[in-house]
Amino acid sequence: MAGFSSRRPSPVSKYHFVTDQGHPMLTRRSIFCLILMLSLVSISATAQAQGRRKAAPGKEPPHPPKVGEVAPDFELMNQDGEAVSLKALTEKSPVVMLVLRGWPGKQCPMCSRQVGEFLSKKSAFDDVQVMMIYPGPAELLAVHAKEFQGNKTFPANYHFVLDPDYKFTNAWGLRWDAPRETAYPSTFVVDQEQKIVFGKTVVSHGDRADVATVLAELP
Repeated sequence: MAGFSSRRPSPVSKYHFVTDQGHPMLTRRSIFCLILMLSLVSISATAQAQGRRKAAPGKEPPHPPKVGEVAPDFELMNQDGEAVSLKALTEKSPVVMLVLRGWPGKQCPMCSRQVGEFLSKKSAFDDVQVMMIYPGPAELLAVHAKEFQGNKTFPANYHFVLDPDYKFTNAWGLRWDAPRETAYPSTFVVDQEQKIVFGKTVVSHGDRADVATVLAELP
């Protein structure tokens, strides 16, 4: 009959939505890709939220020695079993102290980053003693510290020492007594009279004093 086509319309694929022009809008493959993309976005958002999660508060806030005060002396052992004291180091030069989180049940990525930064700028600290303190439960602390050090090379004026069972950490008011915590991350600069000329302690895992800040504070 005039005005009517005898051809039947082509069946639409079960996996296509079709526009007025007959072009496919969405295929099964594109639906799968969309779902996958949304899943990845969700996973990424979850990871970022976990990264922003606040750390558990300690039983006491940090109360370290203050700038201008004489730094209390202490003695800790390095990985070779040698005693390293603050007094002995200040007799050689000013001292930069980095108090790490050590072993709170796993290695601390922010500590690795901080130590790596100070090692990458080691030539800037040729005339300074740098002490890195790794606290944690005494059991297996040396094993964890060795794992943390990995293949890092420490120059002679860099002293990586252990603080088993928080002897130093408690004495300096830096104990972060909370689940999966050890010490409040801290950075100090101590002059040759053993006075603290710079100090920064954070109640978080990040926001630590960087190399540029420490260099600017050296006496």
